[in-house]
Amino acid sequence: MSKGASSPASSRAQGTAAALPGRIALTPAQVDRVVRAATGAGNMSVLLAGLNGARQTLEDNRHLIEDPRLSRSLLLGLLVLSGFPSDRSEIGVIDLAHRLGLGESTTYRYTATLLSVGLLERDPSTRRYKLSR
Repeated sequence: MSKGASSPASSRAQGTAAALPGRIALTPAQVDRVVRAATGAGNMSVLLAGLNGARQTLEDNRHLIEDPRLSRSLLLGLLVLSGFPSDRSEIGVIDLAHRLGLGESTTYRYTATLLSVGLLERDPSTRRYKLSR
């Protein structure tokens, strides 16, 4: 082998190293922008689109909430989340509680939790909630 030539193994190693992409760290806001650009919609819209049938399923199968093999709190949280209008119009806790057949304080706790993790937005002037973008 000549001085300038390299072995096939070292060429592969160099080629592999050159082909490896660098690591990029994105902020949550940047990830949100990428998801919106890729889907043409807000990231919450995409994630919550799967809940459209959940409310009807839960309402039709209320016994699931009492099934000891399932998480009651998760099912109730999904029920509350699915109770918000998909068009992002606002609804108050009392109206939501009545619509879902849940207690007002229970509905408030779930709504406050969903708000704190960014799945809901609250209008401070009306004190009504809607799905996040």
